[in-house]
Amino acid sequence: MTSTLPPQRHQFANDHPPRHEGDYVVYWLIAQRRLHWNFALQHAIDRALEFEKPLLIFEPLRVRYQWASDRIHRFIIEGMRDNAAEAESLPVVYYPYVEPKPGVGSPLLHRLAKHACTVVTDEYPCFFLPHMIDAVKDKLPARLELIDSNGVLPLRAAEKTYTVAHSYRRFMQKNILPALEQLPLANPLDRNSNRPALPCPDGESMAERRKKLLPSKILSKWPAADLEKLLGQDGLSEIPIDHSVRPSQATPGGTVEATRRWQEFLNKKLSRYNDDRNHPDEHATTGLSPHLHFGHISAHEMVSSILEHEGWSADQTSKPNGKNHSFWNVGENAEALLDQLLTWREIGFNWSFQNPDTYDSLESLPDWAQKTLNETRDDERPHLYTLAEFENAETHDEIWNAAQRELVETGEMHNYMRMLWGKKILHWTQTPEEALEFMIHLNNKYGLDGRDPNSYCGILWVLGRTDRAWGPKRPVFGSVRYMTSDSTRKKLKLTKYLQRFAGSNKK
Repeated sequence: MTSTLPPQRHQFANDHPPRHEGDYVVYWLIAQRRLHWNFALQHAIDRALEFEKPLLIFEPLRVRYQWASDRIHRFIIEGMRDNAAEAESLPVVYYPYVEPKPGVGSPLLHRLAKHACTVVTDEYPCFFLPHMIDAVKDKLPARLELIDSNGVLPLRAAEKTYTVAHSYRRFMQKNILPALEQLPLANPLDRNSNRPALPCPDGESMAERRKKLLPSKILSKWPAADLEKLLGQDGLSEIPIDHSVRPSQATPGGTVEATRRWQEFLNKKLSRYNDDRNHPDEHATTGLSPHLHFGHISAHEMVSSILEHEGWSADQTSKPNGKNHSFWNVGENAEALLDQLLTWREIGFNWSFQNPDTYDSLESLPDWAQKTLNETRDDERPHLYTLAEFENAETHDEIWNAAQRELVETGEMHNYMRMLWGKKILHWTQTPEEALEFMIHLNNKYGLDGRDPNSYCGILWVLGRTDRAWGPKRPVFGSVRYMTSDSTRKKLKLTKYLQRFAGSNKK
Protein backbone atom coordinates (compact mmCIF):
# COMPACT_ATOMS: atom_id res chain seq x y z
CA MET A 1 0.00 0.00 0.00
CA THR A 2 1.27 3.50 -0.84
CA SER A 3 2.06 5.69 2.17
CA THR A 4 -0.15 8.75 2.61
CA LEU A 5 2.66 10.56 4.43
CA PRO A 6 4.52 13.55 2.90
CA PRO A 7 8.11 12.31 2.41
CA GLN A 8 9.69 15.21 4.34
CA ARG A 9 7.95 14.03 7.47
CA HIS A 10 9.48 10.53 7.48
CA GLN A 11 12.92 9.34 8.62
CA PHE A 12 14.39 5.94 9.46
CA ALA A 13 16.11 6.06 12.85
CA ASN A 14 17.98 2.82 12.19
CA ASP A 15 18.71 0.56 9.25
CA HIS A 16 16.98 -2.57 10.49
CA PRO A 17 14.79 -4.27 7.86
CA PRO A 18 11.04 -4.64 8.32
CA ARG A 19 9.78 -8.05 9.45
CA HIS A 20 6.80 -9.29 7.49
CA GLU A 21 6.46 -12.20 9.90
CA GLY A 22 5.87 -9.89 12.88
CA ASP A 23 2.65 -10.03 14.86
CA TYR A 24 1.73 -6.34 14.69
CA VAL A 25 2.87 -2.79 13.91
CA VAL A 26 3.71 -0.63 16.93
CA TYR A 27 2.92 3.05 17.18
CA TRP A 28 5.08 4.19 20.10
CA LEU A 29 3.11 7.28 21.05
CA ILE A 30 5.40 9.68 22.95
CA ALA A 31 4.68 13.25 21.80
CA GLN A 32 1.57 13.59 19.61
CA ARG A 33 -0.75 12.06 22.19
CA ARG A 34 -3.95 12.01 20.13
CA LEU A 35 -5.86 9.81 17.69
CA HIS A 36 -6.75 12.59 15.22
CA TRP A 37 -4.84 14.83 12.82
CA ASN A 38 -1.68 12.84 13.50
CA PHE A 39 0.79 11.96 10.74
CA ALA A 40 2.55 9.36 12.89
CA LEU A 41 -0.67 7.49 13.60
CA GLN A 42 -1.65 7.79 9.95
CA HIS A 43 1.67 6.30 8.86
CA ALA A 44 1.42 3.51 11.43
CA ILE A 45 -1.98 2.62 10.00
CA ASP A 46 -0.49 2.56 6.50
CA ARG A 47 2.20 0.18 7.71
CA ALA A 48 -0.33 -2.08 9.43
CA LEU A 49 -2.38 -2.24 6.23
CA GLU A 50 0.79 -2.94 4.22
CA PHE A 51 1.72 -5.89 6.46
CA GLU A 52 -1.92 -6.90 7.00
CA LYS A 53 -1.32 -6.97 10.73
CA PRO A 54 -3.01 -5.34 13.75
CA LEU A 55 -1.94 -1.93 14.98
CA LEU A 56 -0.70 -1.72 18.58
CA ILE A 57 -0.78 1.82 19.98
CA PHE A 58 1.67 1.83 22.87
CA GLU A 59 1.46 5.01 25.01
CA PRO A 60 3.90 4.93 27.92
CA LEU A 61 4.66 7.43 30.67
CA ARG A 62 8.06 7.14 32.28
CA VAL A 63 9.25 8.38 35.68
CA ARG A 64 12.79 9.49 34.93
CA TYR A 65 12.34 12.87 33.31
CA GLN A 66 13.39 16.19 34.81
CA TRP A 67 10.64 18.09 36.62
CA ALA A 68 8.38 15.02 36.77
CA SER A 69 5.45 15.91 39.03
CA ASP A 70 1.84 15.17 39.89
CA ARG A 71 0.82 18.10 37.68
CA ILE A 72 2.52 16.82 34.54
CA HIS A 73 1.72 13.16 35.19
CA ARG A 74 -1.97 13.81 35.74
CA PHE A 75 -2.26 15.99 32.65
CA ILE A 76 -0.74 13.23 30.51
CA ILE A 77 -2.82 10.48 32.15
CA GLU A 78 -6.01 12.47 31.54
CA GLY A 79 -5.04 12.41 27.88
CA MET A 80 -4.40 8.67 28.07
CA ARG A 81 -7.89 8.21 29.53
CA ASP A 82 -9.41 10.02 26.55
CA ASN A 83 -7.38 7.90 24.12
CA ALA A 84 -8.36 4.69 25.89
CA ALA A 85 -12.05 5.57 25.82
CA GLU A 86 -11.97 6.41 22.12
CA ALA A 87 -9.87 3.39 21.18
CA GLU A 88 -12.51 1.01 22.55
CA SER A 89 -14.60 1.61 19.42
CA LEU A 90 -11.67 1.66 16.98
CA PRO A 91 -9.93 -1.21 15.14
CA VAL A 92 -6.71 -1.00 17.17
CA VAL A 93 -5.14 -2.40 20.33
CA TYR A 94 -4.38 0.39 22.79
CA TYR A 95 -1.81 -0.25 25.51
CA PRO A 96 -1.27 2.53 28.09
CA TYR A 97 1.59 2.00 30.51
CA VAL A 98 2.55 4.18 33.50
CA GLU A 99 5.91 3.28 35.01
CA PRO A 100 5.62 2.74 38.80
CA LYS A 101 9.34 3.17 39.58
CA PRO A 102 12.34 4.46 37.65
CA GLY A 103 13.62 1.95 35.12
CA VAL A 104 10.90 -0.66 35.58
CA GLY A 105 9.41 0.06 32.17
CA SER A 106 12.70 0.45 30.31
CA PRO A 107 12.74 -3.06 28.75
CA LEU A 108 9.11 -2.94 27.65
CA LEU A 109 9.58 -1.27 24.26
CA HIS A 110 12.36 -3.74 23.44
CA ARG A 111 10.08 -6.66 24.30
CA LEU A 112 7.24 -5.28 22.19
CA ALA A 113 9.60 -4.59 19.30
CA LYS A 114 10.71 -8.24 19.23
CA HIS A 115 7.28 -9.15 17.86
CA ALA A 116 6.81 -6.09 15.62
CA CYS A 117 6.94 -5.73 11.85
CA THR A 118 8.12 -2.15 12.42
CA VAL A 119 7.94 0.52 15.13
CA VAL A 120 6.64 4.00 14.30
CA THR A 121 7.15 6.90 16.70
CA ASP A 122 6.93 10.67 17.03
CA GLU A 123 9.86 12.88 16.13
CA TYR A 124 10.09 15.77 18.59
CA PRO A 125 13.05 18.19 18.60
CA CYS A 126 13.25 19.08 22.27
CA PHE A 127 13.76 18.08 25.91
CA PHE A 128 14.69 14.42 26.57
CA LEU A 129 12.86 12.87 23.61
CA PRO A 130 15.67 13.12 21.00
CA HIS A 131 18.11 11.62 23.53
CA MET A 132 15.69 8.80 24.26
CA ILE A 133 15.42 7.98 20.56
CA ASP A 134 19.22 8.03 20.20
CA ALA A 135 19.57 5.68 23.17
CA VAL A 136 17.20 3.00 21.84
CA LYS A 137 17.35 3.19 18.05
CA ASP A 138 20.26 0.83 17.45
CA LYS A 139 19.46 -1.51 20.34
CA LEU A 140 15.86 -1.97 19.30
CA PRO A 141 15.26 -5.35 17.59
CA ALA A 142 13.08 -3.77 14.90
CA ARG A 143 13.04 -0.97 12.40
CA LEU A 144 12.30 2.42 13.98
CA GLU A 145 10.58 5.11 11.90
CA LEU A 146 10.40 8.75 13.01
CA ILE A 147 7.41 10.82 11.92
CA ASP A 148 7.21 14.60 12.16
CA SER A 149 3.72 15.78 13.05
CA ASN A 150 4.85 18.86 14.99
CA GLY A 151 3.81 21.75 12.82
CA VAL A 152 1.96 22.70 9.68
CA LEU A 153 5.30 23.08 7.93
CA PRO A 154 7.58 20.03 8.22
CA LEU A 155 10.68 20.46 10.37
CA ARG A 156 12.82 19.78 7.29
CA ALA A 157 11.08 22.35 5.11
CA ALA A 158 13.56 24.97 6.32
CA GLU A 159 17.24 24.45 5.59
CA LYS A 160 18.49 27.06 8.06
CA THR A 161 17.73 28.78 11.35
CA TYR A 162 15.53 31.84 11.02
CA THR A 163 16.73 34.47 13.44
CA VAL A 164 13.84 36.95 13.31
CA ALA A 165 10.10 36.53 12.92
CA HIS A 166 9.90 38.60 9.74
CA SER A 167 12.23 36.31 7.80
CA TYR A 168 10.59 33.13 9.11
CA ARG A 169 7.14 34.55 8.32
CA ARG A 170 8.20 35.31 4.75
CA PHE A 171 9.57 31.76 4.41
CA MET A 172 6.33 30.36 5.82
CA GLN A 173 4.20 32.41 3.46
CA LYS A 174 6.19 31.11 0.48
CA ASN A 175 5.71 27.48 1.50
CA ILE A 176 2.44 27.23 3.39
CA LEU A 177 -0.02 26.63 0.55
CA PRO A 178 1.48 23.28 -0.57
CA ALA A 179 1.63 22.22 3.10
CA LEU A 180 -2.07 22.97 3.50
CA GLU A 181 -2.75 20.52 0.68
CA GLN A 182 -0.97 17.77 2.66
CA LEU A 183 -2.67 17.92 6.05
CA PRO A 184 -3.02 14.74 8.11
CA LEU A 185 -6.34 12.93 8.03
CA ALA A 186 -8.75 14.25 10.63
CA ASN A 187 -9.93 10.75 11.54
CA PRO A 188 -7.49 8.17 10.18
CA LEU A 189 -9.24 5.32 12.03
CA ASP A 190 -12.74 6.18 10.82
CA ARG A 191 -14.50 2.91 9.97
CA ASN A 192 -16.71 4.75 7.48
CA SER A 193 -13.83 6.02 5.36
CA ASN A 194 -12.90 4.49 2.03
CA ARG A 195 -9.63 3.16 3.43
CA PRO A 196 -9.16 -0.60 3.91
CA ALA A 197 -10.08 -1.94 7.34
CA LEU A 198 -7.40 -2.85 9.84
CA PRO A 199 -7.33 -6.51 10.93
CA CYS A 200 -8.83 -6.21 14.39
CA PRO A 201 -11.94 -8.08 15.58
CA ASP A 202 -15.08 -6.28 16.70
CA GLY A 203 -16.95 -7.00 19.89
CA GLU A 204 -13.97 -7.52 22.16
CA SER A 205 -12.98 -5.34 25.09
CA MET A 206 -9.60 -3.65 24.97
CA ALA A 207 -8.34 -5.94 27.72
CA GLU A 208 -9.36 -8.96 25.63
CA ARG A 209 -7.65 -7.53 22.56
CA ARG A 210 -4.41 -6.94 24.46
CA LYS A 211 -4.52 -10.42 25.93
CA LYS A 212 -5.03 -11.97 22.51
CA LEU A 213 -2.29 -9.95 20.78
CA LEU A 214 0.48 -9.73 23.39
CA PRO A 215 2.47 -12.45 25.15
CA SER A 216 1.16 -13.13 28.65
CA LYS A 217 4.64 -12.57 30.12
CA ILE A 218 4.59 -9.00 28.88
CA LEU A 219 1.18 -8.17 30.31
CA SER A 220 1.91 -9.85 33.64
CA LYS A 221 5.19 -7.99 34.12
CA TRP A 222 4.02 -4.69 32.67
CA PRO A 223 0.23 -4.53 33.18
CA ALA A 224 -1.75 -1.90 31.32
CA ALA A 225 -2.26 1.19 33.43
CA ASP A 226 -5.39 1.44 35.56
CA LEU A 227 -6.06 5.01 34.46
CA GLU A 228 -9.07 5.65 36.65
CA LYS A 229 -7.19 4.50 39.73
CA LEU A 230 -4.24 6.71 38.85
CA LEU A 231 -6.58 9.67 38.43
CA GLY A 232 -8.32 8.99 41.74
CA GLN A 233 -7.45 10.47 45.10
CA ASP A 234 -3.81 9.68 45.97
CA GLY A 235 -3.54 7.68 42.75
CA LEU A 236 -0.06 9.06 42.05
CA SER A 237 1.19 8.95 45.64
CA GLU A 238 3.30 5.81 45.21
CA ILE A 239 5.05 7.04 42.07
CA PRO A 240 8.38 8.75 42.94
CA ILE A 241 7.76 12.16 41.37
CA ASP A 242 7.46 15.66 42.79
CA HIS A 243 4.19 15.63 44.73
CA SER A 244 4.57 19.27 45.81
CA VAL A 245 3.58 20.46 42.32
CA ARG A 246 -0.08 19.66 42.51
CA PRO A 247 -2.33 18.97 39.50
CA SER A 248 -3.96 22.00 37.94
CA GLN A 249 -7.65 22.25 38.70
CA ALA A 250 -7.98 24.99 36.10
CA THR A 251 -6.47 23.04 33.20
CA PRO A 252 -7.43 19.38 32.68
CA GLY A 253 -5.56 17.42 30.04
CA GLY A 254 -6.78 15.33 27.11
CA THR A 255 -8.34 15.69 23.70
CA VAL A 256 -11.86 16.10 25.10
CA GLU A 257 -10.89 19.20 27.05
CA ALA A 258 -8.73 20.50 24.19
CA THR A 259 -11.63 20.15 21.75
CA ARG A 260 -14.01 21.85 24.19
CA ARG A 261 -11.65 24.79 24.64
CA TRP A 262 -11.06 25.11 20.93
CA GLN A 263 -14.76 25.13 20.04
CA GLU A 264 -15.47 27.64 22.79
CA PHE A 265 -12.73 29.88 21.45
CA LEU A 266 -13.98 29.72 17.86
CA ASN A 267 -17.56 30.44 18.90
CA LYS A 268 -17.03 33.04 21.60
CA LYS A 269 -13.52 34.49 21.61
CA LEU A 270 -12.09 34.60 18.10
CA SER A 271 -14.17 37.68 17.27
CA ARG A 272 -12.29 39.72 19.90
CA TYR A 273 -8.92 37.99 19.88
CA ASN A 274 -6.83 40.74 18.31
CA ASP A 275 -8.15 43.50 20.58
CA ASP A 276 -8.33 41.63 23.87
CA ARG A 277 -5.65 38.91 23.89
CA ASN A 278 -3.09 41.04 25.76
CA HIS A 279 -5.51 41.88 28.58
CA PRO A 280 -5.49 39.24 31.34
CA ASP A 281 -8.97 40.26 32.54
CA GLU A 282 -10.52 39.51 29.14
CA HIS A 283 -9.59 35.79 28.87
CA ALA A 284 -9.42 36.10 25.08
CA THR A 285 -6.67 33.57 24.32
CA THR A 286 -7.21 29.94 23.35
CA GLY A 287 -5.78 28.46 26.54
CA LEU A 288 -4.43 25.58 24.43
CA SER A 289 -0.69 25.96 24.86
CA PRO A 290 -0.49 22.96 27.27
CA HIS A 291 -2.60 20.80 24.97
CA LEU A 292 -0.50 21.70 21.96
CA HIS A 293 2.62 20.83 23.92
CA PHE A 294 1.42 17.35 24.86
CA GLY A 295 -0.17 16.73 21.49
CA HIS A 296 -3.76 16.63 22.74
CA ILE A 297 -4.67 18.91 19.86
CA SER A 298 -2.92 19.52 16.55
CA ALA A 299 -1.84 22.83 15.04
CA HIS A 300 -3.03 21.35 11.72
CA GLU A 301 -6.56 21.05 13.06
CA MET A 302 -6.52 24.55 14.50
CA VAL A 303 -5.27 26.18 11.31
CA SER A 304 -7.71 24.19 9.19
CA SER A 305 -10.60 25.19 11.47
CA ILE A 306 -9.69 28.87 11.36
CA LEU A 307 -9.50 28.92 7.58
CA GLU A 308 -12.78 27.05 7.29
CA HIS A 309 -14.38 29.40 9.82
CA GLU A 310 -13.29 32.36 7.70
CA GLY A 311 -14.46 30.84 4.41
CA TRP A 312 -10.89 31.13 3.12
CA SER A 313 -9.69 29.89 -0.27
CA ALA A 314 -6.11 29.69 -1.53
CA ASP A 315 -6.65 32.23 -4.29
CA GLN A 316 -7.23 35.06 -1.81
CA THR A 317 -3.72 35.05 -0.33
CA SER A 318 -1.36 37.89 -1.16
CA LYS A 319 2.25 37.63 -2.28
CA PRO A 320 4.65 36.71 0.57
CA ASN A 321 5.79 39.88 2.30
CA GLY A 322 6.84 38.85 5.80
CA LYS A 323 4.16 41.07 7.38
CA ASN A 324 1.95 39.78 10.20
CA HIS A 325 -1.21 40.90 8.43
CA SER A 326 -2.73 41.07 4.94
CA PHE A 327 -1.30 37.78 3.70
CA TRP A 328 -4.29 35.53 4.34
CA ASN A 329 -6.83 38.31 3.71
CA VAL A 330 -9.17 37.02 6.38
CA GLY A 331 -10.47 38.92 9.41
CA GLU A 332 -7.91 40.62 11.64
CA ASN A 333 -8.63 38.24 14.51
CA ALA A 334 -8.05 35.15 12.41
CA GLU A 335 -4.97 36.75 10.84
CA ALA A 336 -3.52 37.42 14.30
CA LEU A 337 -4.09 33.86 15.54
CA LEU A 338 -2.70 32.33 12.35
CA ASP A 339 0.44 34.37 12.90
CA GLN A 340 0.78 33.01 16.42
CA LEU A 341 0.38 29.42 15.21
CA LEU A 342 2.36 29.55 11.99
CA THR A 343 5.08 32.09 12.77
CA TRP A 344 5.70 32.37 16.49
CA ARG A 345 5.01 28.75 17.37
CA GLU A 346 6.83 27.21 14.44
CA ILE A 347 9.91 29.44 14.62
CA GLY A 348 10.48 27.80 18.01
CA PHE A 349 10.46 24.37 16.39
CA ASN A 350 12.78 25.67 13.68
CA TRP A 351 15.23 26.79 16.40
CA SER A 352 15.14 23.51 18.33
CA PHE A 353 15.45 21.33 15.24
CA GLN A 354 18.27 23.29 13.65
CA ASN A 355 20.17 23.81 16.93
CA PRO A 356 19.73 20.65 19.02
CA ASP A 357 22.70 21.42 21.29
CA THR A 358 22.13 25.13 21.90
CA TYR A 359 18.39 25.87 21.61
CA ASP A 360 18.18 26.35 25.40
CA SER A 361 21.41 28.28 25.92
CA LEU A 362 22.79 31.80 25.66
CA GLU A 363 24.83 30.61 22.68
CA SER A 364 21.62 30.75 20.66
CA LEU A 365 21.30 34.51 21.11
CA PRO A 366 22.21 36.78 18.19
CA ASP A 367 25.63 38.42 18.33
CA TRP A 368 24.21 41.83 19.22
CA ALA A 369 22.35 40.39 22.24
CA GLN A 370 25.35 38.45 23.53
CA LYS A 371 27.51 41.56 23.13
CA THR A 372 25.13 43.94 24.91
CA LEU A 373 24.45 41.54 27.80
CA ASN A 374 28.19 41.11 28.31
CA GLU A 375 28.66 44.87 28.31
CA THR A 376 26.07 45.27 31.09
CA ARG A 377 27.13 42.19 33.04
CA ASP A 378 28.55 44.24 35.93
CA ASP A 379 25.74 46.80 36.07
CA GLU A 380 24.14 47.27 39.47
CA ARG A 381 20.79 45.53 39.77
CA PRO A 382 17.95 47.44 41.45
CA HIS A 383 16.94 44.24 43.30
CA LEU A 384 18.40 40.75 43.64
CA TYR A 385 16.30 37.71 44.47
CA THR A 386 17.14 34.08 45.05
CA LEU A 387 15.47 31.26 43.15
CA ALA A 388 13.41 30.42 46.24
CA GLU A 389 12.20 34.03 46.53
CA PHE A 390 11.16 34.03 42.88
CA GLU A 391 9.51 30.63 43.23
CA ASN A 392 7.50 31.77 46.26
CA ALA A 393 6.52 35.09 44.62
CA GLU A 394 8.34 37.07 47.31
CA THR A 395 9.46 40.08 45.28
CA HIS A 396 8.54 43.72 45.86
CA ASP A 397 6.46 43.78 42.65
CA GLU A 398 2.75 42.99 42.95
CA ILE A 399 2.27 42.35 39.24
CA TRP A 400 5.28 40.05 38.95
CA ASN A 401 4.18 38.11 42.01
CA ALA A 402 0.72 37.68 40.50
CA ALA A 403 2.18 36.23 37.30
CA GLN A 404 4.33 33.78 39.26
CA ARG A 405 1.37 32.71 41.42
CA GLU A 406 -0.72 32.15 38.30
CA LEU A 407 2.00 29.82 37.01
CA VAL A 408 2.35 27.94 40.31
CA GLU A 409 -1.38 27.60 40.95
CA THR A 410 -2.70 26.89 37.45
CA GLY A 411 0.22 25.64 35.37
CA GLU A 412 -0.38 28.45 32.90
CA MET A 413 0.61 32.10 32.55
CA HIS A 414 -1.01 34.78 30.45
CA ASN A 415 1.04 35.39 27.30
CA TYR A 416 1.79 39.06 27.94
CA MET A 417 2.48 38.49 31.62
CA ARG A 418 5.04 35.82 30.75
CA MET A 419 7.04 38.37 28.76
CA LEU A 420 7.08 40.79 31.70
CA TRP A 421 7.83 37.90 34.09
CA GLY A 422 10.94 36.99 32.15
CA LYS A 423 12.16 40.56 31.67
CA LYS A 424 12.07 41.24 35.39
CA ILE A 425 13.92 38.00 36.19
CA LEU A 426 16.70 39.30 33.93
CA HIS A 427 16.53 42.63 35.77
CA TRP A 428 16.72 41.08 39.26
CA THR A 429 19.36 38.37 38.91
CA GLN A 430 23.14 38.59 39.08
CA THR A 431 23.92 37.47 35.52
CA PRO A 432 22.16 36.58 32.25
CA GLU A 433 23.18 32.97 32.87
CA GLU A 434 21.41 32.96 36.23
CA ALA A 435 18.35 34.63 34.71
CA LEU A 436 18.11 31.94 32.02
CA GLU A 437 18.60 29.16 34.56
CA PHE A 438 15.84 30.52 36.81
CA MET A 439 13.40 31.08 33.94
CA ILE A 440 13.88 27.58 32.56
CA HIS A 441 13.54 25.96 35.98
CA LEU A 442 10.40 27.84 37.03
CA ASN A 443 8.70 27.51 33.65
CA ASN A 444 9.52 23.82 33.26
CA LYS A 445 8.67 22.90 36.85
CA TYR A 446 5.28 24.59 36.99
CA GLY A 447 4.20 25.31 33.41
CA LEU A 448 2.17 22.68 31.63
CA ASP A 449 3.53 24.10 28.38
CA GLY A 450 7.15 24.07 29.55
CA ARG A 451 9.86 21.80 28.08
CA ASP A 452 8.63 22.83 24.62
CA PRO A 453 10.42 24.41 21.61
CA ASN A 454 7.97 27.29 21.74
CA SER A 455 8.46 28.00 25.44
CA TYR A 456 12.25 27.77 25.18
CA CYS A 457 12.11 30.24 22.31
CA GLY A 458 9.91 32.54 24.40
CA ILE A 459 12.33 32.44 27.31
CA LEU A 460 15.29 33.21 25.04
CA TRP A 461 13.23 36.01 23.42
CA VAL A 462 13.42 37.74 26.81
CA LEU A 463 17.20 37.87 26.27
CA GLY A 464 17.04 38.97 22.62
CA ARG A 465 16.39 35.93 20.42
CA THR A 466 14.13 36.59 17.38
CA ASP A 467 14.09 40.26 18.37
CA ARG A 468 16.11 43.35 17.37
CA ALA A 469 18.28 45.79 19.27
CA TRP A 470 16.32 48.56 21.02
CA GLY A 471 17.33 52.03 22.09
CA PRO A 472 18.15 53.82 24.23
CA LYS A 473 20.50 51.45 26.02
CA ARG A 474 19.54 50.79 29.63
CA PRO A 475 21.36 49.42 32.66
CA VAL A 476 21.33 45.59 32.85
CA PHE A 477 19.38 45.31 29.57
CA GLY A 478 21.68 47.22 27.28
CA SER A 479 19.98 47.05 23.87
CA VAL A 480 17.66 44.18 24.84
CA ARG A 481 13.98 45.15 24.85
CA TYR A 482 12.93 46.67 28.18
CA MET A 483 9.59 46.19 29.97
CA THR A 484 8.26 47.56 33.26
CA SER A 485 5.40 46.71 35.59
CA ASP A 486 4.33 50.36 35.70
CA SER A 487 3.88 50.42 31.93
CA THR A 488 2.06 47.09 32.05
CA ARG A 489 -0.33 48.39 34.68
CA LYS A 490 -1.17 51.41 32.49
CA LYS A 491 -1.64 49.44 29.26
CA LEU A 492 -3.48 46.31 30.40
CA LYS A 493 -6.76 45.42 32.06
CA LEU A 494 -5.49 43.77 35.23
CA THR A 495 -8.03 44.44 38.00
CA LYS A 496 -9.61 40.98 38.13
CA TYR A 497 -6.30 39.29 37.46
CA LEU A 498 -4.67 41.01 40.43
CA GLN A 499 -7.67 40.32 42.63
CA ARG A 500 -7.27 36.63 41.89
CA PHE A 501 -3.50 36.24 42.07
CA ALA A 502 -1.85 39.24 43.74
CA GLY A 503 -3.21 38.58 47.22
CA SER A 504 -2.39 34.86 47.49
CA ASN A 505 0.32 33.61 49.85
CA LYS A 506 1.29 37.06 51.08
CA LYS A 507 3.62 37.10 54.07
